Amino acid sequence: MQPVLNVEDVRHVEEALTNAGVSLAELMRRAGSAAAQEVERLDDVESVVVLAGLGNNGGDGWVAAERLMSRGMNVMVVTPVEPAAIEANLAHVVAVNAQRAGVPFEVAPPRERLEELLEDADVILDALLGTGFHGEPKAPFDIWIDCVNASGVRVVAVDVPSGLSAQTGHAPGACIMADVTVTMLSLKPGLLSDEGRDVTGAIVVAPLAEQTEGLVLEADPVAWRVEVEDYIEVTMPPLSAVDKYSRGTVLVVGGSTRYPGAAILAAKAAARAGAGYVTLAVPEPVAAIAQMHLVEIPVVGMPYDPHTGTFAADAREELIKLAKRSGAVVAGPGMMVNASTMSVVAGLLQCGVPLVLDADALNCLTELTAGRLDSFPELLRRSSPLVLTPHRRELGRLVGMADNPPESLAESLEAARRIVWAEGGNEVCVVAKGTATACVGVDIALLPKPGPASLATAGSGDVLAGIMGASLSRGAERFGGENLPLMCALACEVHGYAAAIAAERMGTRGVMALDVANATGLATDALEEQASFVEEDYEL
Repeated sequence: MQPVLNVEDVRHVEEALTNAGVSLAELMRRAGSAAAQEVERLDDVESVVVLAGLGNNGGDGWVAAERLMSRGMNVMVVTPVEPAAIEANLAHVVAVNAQRAGVPFEVAPPRERLEELLEDADVILDALLGTGFHGEPKAPFDIWIDCVNASGVRVVAVDVPSGLSAQTGHAPGACIMADVTVTMLSLKPGLLSDEGRDVTGAIVVAPLAEQTEGLVLEADPVAWRVEVEDYIEVTMPPLSAVDKYSRGTVLVVGGSTRYPGAAILAAKAAARAGAGYVTLAVPEPVAAIAQMHLVEIPVVGMPYDPHTGTFAADAREELIKLAKRSGAVVAGPGMMVNASTMSVVAGLLQCGVPLVLDADALNCLTELTAGRLDSFPELLRRSSPLVLTPHRRELGRLVGMADNPPESLAESLEAARRIVWAEGGNEVCVVAKGTATACVGVDIALLPKPGPASLATAGSGDVLAGIMGASLSRGAERFGGENLPLMCALACEVHGYAAAIAAERMGTRGVMALDVANATGLATDALEEQASFVEEDYEL
């Protein structure tokens, strides 16, 4: 796993390194050298243009330029002012030193001249705006960024692509489209989410000092990016001595006459994800429709309200009986929100069965708690796992932020922690969905590899809920609550991998949620193979 630090915490690590004897000047030298090294690793590089800003990020660029020149490359630094006019102390010193060493530079060239320089370059090193930047780039940087993106030349960004907020992942103005980003000390949330996913390219972390790893851990990472080999802890062994019940039993509770498809998708996904026996419980009028689409899955019609087409109040006890006979329950897809469905959700929360609450079940929770779930920890306090799967708007409604829901990964992490920390136990995990999904437990937040844009289609969240249910039905007791975020992260990666497989078959814009569900089994096999599962590593 790789730690992720908020930008403010990265500054604290820098301060701690200076206290440990690594000066800021030395850190700049090492950062510039790390950036230069990534340029050197690229193929067929003879000419490099370095775009150097006015702060420490620009200082890193001047250091890199001097090193690249010493390696025999043709280097040109483009700077908005003369080296002697740079006001930031460290950047001023390294820029003047680079000038004395003979590094060529041009000051504020007109657009036509900059375009000529970039046209002749093999690589552009972006050292304009660093991790402290937010907002929109101003002249001349906005013009320079446009020229870089139009050039088609390979780009290596220093710490963060210029124009991108390293904290939020937003880029409201011009932003560098990098091929490689060399980020210093640790990953930052904005590199992994929102626009950051499209502009960073491959991310390389440069630790800069031997002490960095320990200091990053002391800074309490806001999250951890999961590597595929980490999932070996929660991968089930491929045993042959199984039956349909030991492979996991899942009950899906959802659907309405208005939204029958959501529950169908969740049930099919649970089956495709490996659950041996899936049951779908829907309002009675939906049962025949669902059964037509689910030949292999029993569909149980429940008492319904003819006025709303949803579960009736007296469906609650029947659903609780079904739930208690299941290995895990998925509730919410297509259920709608009214007094009866809120009663159903409250009843399922009282069952001692692993539970996934998605979609309208989350909206029912919002109504039950007046939009302050974090003030009602008793609702979440239970002995078996509970997984909540809100997207950002649902998450905002759960914690009193309906009018200003989380807009970034960092804000989603903060909102999700309000829920899990209110309850305080490790049996609750909030899967905060977004361009980067976070699986947040009381002790750790994990960032699985995000899926492709083809997941942005109606019903894909219902598919993820089904996959989550299948995972819980097989592993909740085996692995315990401390591994619940890791199990959820694996389900998210299966979901994303399935979407990638579906995109190969249907095209990136042609994927529908059912395509993702149908590719889930192939995705699970592929991920288990990547994790290099070895059966004897586990106690069976």
